[in-house]
Amino acid sequence: MTAVPLPRQPSQPTERTPTGGSASPDMTPVFALKELVARLNREQHKIQDLLSSLGFALRSFNNLNQFLELIPLMASRVTDSDGGALLLFKPNGQVRLERLHCQDSNWCQDIRRAMEMAARQVMASLPPATPGEALTLPPGAIAALDHQVSHNLGHDIQLFGTAILVKNNERGRLYVFSRDPQYTWTETRQKLVRLVADQTAVAIENDELTVELRKKERLDRELEIGAEIQLRLLPRQCPKIQGVELAARCKTANRVGGDYYDFIPASYDKMRTRKDGSSESGRWSLAIGDVMGKGVPAGLIMTMTRGMLRAEVLNGHSPARILQHLNQVMYADLENSNRFVTLFYSEYDPQTRILSYSNAAHNPPLLWQAATQSIKRLDTLGMLIGLDADTHYQDAQIHLQPGDTLIYYTDGFTDAANQNGDRFDEENLTQAFRWACQHCHTPQEILEYLFDRVQTFTGNSDRNADDMTLIVMRVTPE
Repeated sequence: MTAVPLPRQPSQPTERTPTGGSASPDMTPVFALKELVARLNREQHKIQDLLSSLGFALRSFNNLNQFLELIPLMASRVTDSDGGALLLFKPNGQVRLERLHCQDSNWCQDIRRAMEMAARQVMASLPPATPGEALTLPPGAIAALDHQVSHNLGHDIQLFGTAILVKNNERGRLYVFSRDPQYTWTETRQKLVRLVADQTAVAIENDELTVELRKKERLDRELEIGAEIQLRLLPRQCPKIQGVELAARCKTANRVGGDYYDFIPASYDKMRTRKDGSSESGRWSLAIGDVMGKGVPAGLIMTMTRGMLRAEVLNGHSPARILQHLNQVMYADLENSNRFVTLFYSEYDPQTRILSYSNAAHNPPLLWQAATQSIKRLDTLGMLIGLDADTHYQDAQIHLQPGDTLIYYTDGFTDAANQNGDRFDEENLTQAFRWACQHCHTPQEILEYLFDRVQTFTGNSDRNADDMTLIVMRVTPE
């Protein structure tokens, strides 16, 4: 913050009393000294009161414009000058006279014209500003602005200018001026103007922080609504399928996640719900998927995947054909977003206990075969959804037996890491699943046990690094 090198040296004043009157011949030095001390005390108290009022306004005003209205007035009052002007560098690329105060209202119009002309002259020499970003003038342009202001006001004006610094960026200039030829810009007066300028910078920064906070609050609210909508799109409860017990849970890393699971009746017109809570026999689709990435973008793609898959199921095609059609429809959108989807799709027929499935590069489900006490991976060849429009998928089937248990999961389980960076990989999940099938009595108990094992492995943190989804399906033992 530098002073504009404009003030002229004052001429020698005639002898006056400390109060400004002519010195009387009979005034003693002691009386003059007392008057000087009293005057200094009054000036000090006045400045303290003005700065205190400015601080109170900074704490109390919610409207930045109301606070800025005080700045030229306060700057001129604390320095006993004739007026002040506040110029701000606006985000639209303008150097604008924001506020102006003059003791003499008749003189104010001349000052306004001089300031506005100086602002226009400097703006004409600047390159176009980036929309939405605060305009920051280079040092040369600021020096030019000071020079133009001084030139337009005239050399008989005692002028001082200082910077409005917000986060080390000069966002404006505060000018204070006087027509008194004997007026001097002492170090104390310059410090007072800088102090007012610093208060102005604090007010501007506080206002910008308030705007950002309100934007964040709106965004948080929108995220909450998005998370609520996404939660409602996931199954509220597991369906009652003849001869099958189910449990499922999705635990997102953020408020909006990219994991997806669904239970879809393969024939809507034939599926009826009985009064006792059981369902008519009919095929059901079980699907689980994972969008690359987390947060809102992944959540949007997950929602799109859900809608398209549900519509495709109605066509009655095989699992491989359903994935192929889904991939062809979603390819253009996913290619533009640089995101892909892994998806395991299966259909279960309660009458035959046959599970038909096809896999689009998702983590293969694990099947616990009760008769042999062994675990098998269910997998087929197939690429990610959205990676290649011409990808072909494969069909496979397996005949489930009473007591068999199947888990569908996302990579949030196997990629979960502890403090040492070790992953809870598929081998650990397989061992935990084996133990659960031997000791737990219901799918819900298996689900709780597997979630607990992962949390114990990673530590006591409540936040998982990635979305974690698990479906447990058990064929009712005879």
